[in-house]
This record gives sequence, structure tokens and C-alpha cells, in this order.
Amino acid sequence: MVSHSNSAHEAPGELVHGLLDDAVAETPDSPAVRDSSGVWTYRQLHAYSLAVARWLRAQGVGRGDRVVLQLPTGRELAALFYGAARCGAVFVPVNPRMKPFHLRYVVASAEPKLLVGDAATAGGLREVAGPVHLLDGLWAEVEELLDAEDRFEPETVRPSDVATLIYTSGSTAAPKAVVCPHAQVAFASRALTEALGYRSDDVVFCSFPMSWDYGLYKVVMTCIARCEIVLADRESDLLLLRRMRETGATVVPIVPSYASMLLTLSRRDGGSPPPVRMFTNTGAALPQSTIDGLREHFPGVRVVRQYGQTEAKRITVMPPEEDRERPDSVGLPLPGTRVLILDAEGREVPAGEVGEIVAVGPHVMPGYWNSPEATAQAFRRLAGTGSPCLHTGDYGYLDADGYLYFRGRRDDMFKRKGFRMSTLEIEDAAMDIPGVRAAAVLPPGEGHDLALFVESDLPPSTVLKEMATRLEPAKVPAVCRVLTDFPLTQHGKNARQELAALLLDRSGE
Repeated sequence: MVSHSNSAHEAPGELVHGLLDDAVAETPDSPAVRDSSGVWTYRQLHAYSLAVARWLRAQGVGRGDRVVLQLPTGRELAALFYGAARCGAVFVPVNPRMKPFHLRYVVASAEPKLLVGDAATAGGLREVAGPVHLLDGLWAEVEELLDAEDRFEPETVRPSDVATLIYTSGSTAAPKAVVCPHAQVAFASRALTEALGYRSDDVVFCSFPMSWDYGLYKVVMTCIARCEIVLADRESDLLLLRRMRETGATVVPIVPSYASMLLTLSRRDGGSPPPVRMFTNTGAALPQSTIDGLREHFPGVRVVRQYGQTEAKRITVMPPEEDRERPDSVGLPLPGTRVLILDAEGREVPAGEVGEIVAVGPHVMPGYWNSPEATAQAFRRLAGTGSPCLHTGDYGYLDADGYLYFRGRRDDMFKRKGFRMSTLEIEDAAMDIPGVRAAAVLPPGEGHDLALFVESDLPPSTVLKEMATRLEPAKVPAVCRVLTDFPLTQHGKNARQELAALLLDRSGE
């Protein structure tokens, strides 16, 4: 079922649930995971993961079986993740907001042994898949298994076994599942924990679902660091700053849209700022104005830039102590990994020259689930060494010191009036205009020319006039639309398909 180009390769490494076993042995009574209804210590999380494993085994779930879960992110989902790992099962989290159109595809692709939903999602799951275990009933049975006298006999799980399938959001095509084995998940989590300098006294405030690797890996990283994670996916946006203060949040993962919301809340809030020492960003580059605002409202905070793809988790991180240096860079390769910049013929290019970004190392996943053609295109072996490498389809360059500079995705690059350009440089120019709070660009396509969308109080004519002072004529959009609300994907990125539909709807007026 797993389509990858290196099936004969047995990756060494750790087991995901082994990381929790190590944590409970070292700091059993330290807080591990908190949500809106309470907190568990590492001892409690460990006990619940064993009870979950017993419950899954009683349902006939074993090594290699897929378990699809469409649940909000809370303590129970964290225990289900570790419990599935103990059974050798494959944890398949699905965003609770995923619609039936994509959900049907995910279920058909994963071919799950068991499905879990709650009151809000079970109906949709039943419609596309059949019988569903409701979380409330399941959890009552798990609670009964907490004090089971029989010793749980673990499955024989290998580091190369699949721990989880992470499905893409499906914003531009059918969802695609990245195969994530125990070894790669554990290596990437350790490397990222080291690069970001997580500490045992940290409180990581995470508002992102475990159906996204950005949320899922935080559960593993905090376990490695022996610190606490606050699963805030269900928290009201209006209460975020209060909850950050109450929980003593020190590390906050963000995406640009989330950062903008935090700034808006901070400007209205009269209280003292939460004790945040570090924001870590992904999804898209943060505008400098947003970075400056975060530093103003959270004194002393580090705003850390990162670059990555689910296919290798994270690829580069700007060292936190260097967050004000090389402002255009997305950092250095993770410890134990490499970044190559290759030309169209697969040759390395000199420092400063743009080419395809290729990640090399033990964090590279083995491929996509049931997608041999897509796997062969992206996941390869490095000539000469045989090391696994990911051809990202993104473009950038390395400077003489090995820092990576991201210049755009394959889909961001296009030609107009004979000039090659990127949507990113045009969006950056728009964000430089005072009064523009968000920006997105659509390349020329069927029925429309180069188009700019902004969130602003400025009229479109003023925005385009300002763009003309910042860009060459060929790069100035033909049209600008001012929006009050930006359509975003489930992961906080610009939803380009919806923007295109808005543009075409307006074009037909």
C-alpha cells in the first residue's frame, strides 16, 4: 500500500511511543498536555496511551491497520496518537472541517480498519464510510481499561513502520497522503526541538490541529523536551491572549493570518502581555510589519523563520538567536540534514544562484500513500551516496554561509510580457504599502490577467499606483480587488481557487 522508491531501505531510528516512555521514566509528574478541560501529567498521558492501545487491540486493530479520526484536537487525540503507535497502527487524523467531497477520497485512499468521530463529525463519516466509533462511548471504555491488571504486551513495531499518514488540505487537488514512519517522525522532531531550543520549562501554546503536521509534531517535540503543550485548537479567538496568560505560554507557533489576529487582539487588550519568548512561523513569509508588531507587543520575543514541507517535516530553521539577522533568509538546514540547490539537469549550482531546493537526510519521508508516480517525481536517491532526498519543487538559493533564501514555489513562478516573475515578490511589494494588511496574487490564467487581492481601506486605484512605484511595469497587476475577508485554507494559507472564483465572478458582471 505504501508507494515509495526505497522500500528495500530499512531506516534506523526510534519509535514514536518510545519517546513518551522515555519522558514518563524521567519526569512522570511534569505537566504534559493541557486543553480547555484540564491537564495530564506525563504519567497520565502514558497510562491513557496504554489504555487506548488495549482498546484498539480489542477492536482487532493491529500492525499496519489504518485508524481514521475526525476529531477536534485535545488530550484524547494525543492519547489516541500514542496508543495507535503502540499497536503498530497507522494514525490518520482528518481535519474536522474537511468536507464530504475530500473526506470521501481520504477514506477510500486510507482504507481504514476503524473510524472515530464525535457528535459533529460522525454523521459525515458514516455517510462516506459506514460504521463510526463515537469518541464519548470509546472514551468511557478507555477509562475502564486504565487500571487493567494485565500487562500490555507491545506489538513488534519497527522504526520503518508507518506511524501516521498526513493528508494535504486538498485546496488545489485531491488530498495526497504523506507517509510518515516512526524513524522519520522521531528524527525530525528531535532535530527541530534542538534547532529551536525548546526547554523543559516551556509551555507551547498550539492553536493548530493535529491533522496538520504543524500541530501533530508539536505533541512529539514537547514530549522530547519534557515540557508542556497547550492544545488550543478549540479555544475562542477572543480569549487567546487571556489563555496565553493563564497558561504561561512561552512558545507560540503561528502562520501569517494567526499572527495578524494576535496583533489585532493585542492592540485592543489592556492587560500585560503573555510571557512569550518565541514565535515560530510557517505557511508563508511574515510581512516585516507583522514581525515588528509582534516585537512591539511581546517585548524581547524572538520571531523565528522556518521553511519546510510535510514530505520532510522541516527543512531549515533560522537560529532563534539570529532572528534579526539576514531578514530575507529562512535559516540553516536541520541538524543532521543537508540542503542542495540544483539546476534543471540535477547539478549543484554556486552560492547565490537560484535553483530547485532539494532536502537530504533522515527526515525525508519515503513517499506518498498509493501514489507511485507522484512518489517517483518527488522522492529520490542522491547520486553517489544513495541518501534519501526530496525534490521540493520550490526555488531558492544558498549564501556563502549555507543560509537558505526561498524564492518561490513552482506554481508561484510564471511569465508575463516576456518576463519571469513570482507571485511572492508581487505580494511582498503590496505588503510594503502602508495600509495593506494582507495580499495575494493570482498569475495570469484563463479569462483573467495578473490580479492582486488586498485587505485594506485603500481604494484599488491607490494600491495599483503604489505598486507601480515599487515594481517594473510588467510586474504591476492589471487589476486589484479589495476584500474585507480573505478566503483561507484550513492551514491559514491564501485559498487561490476561491480567489480565482471571486475574480471570475466579478469579471462576468
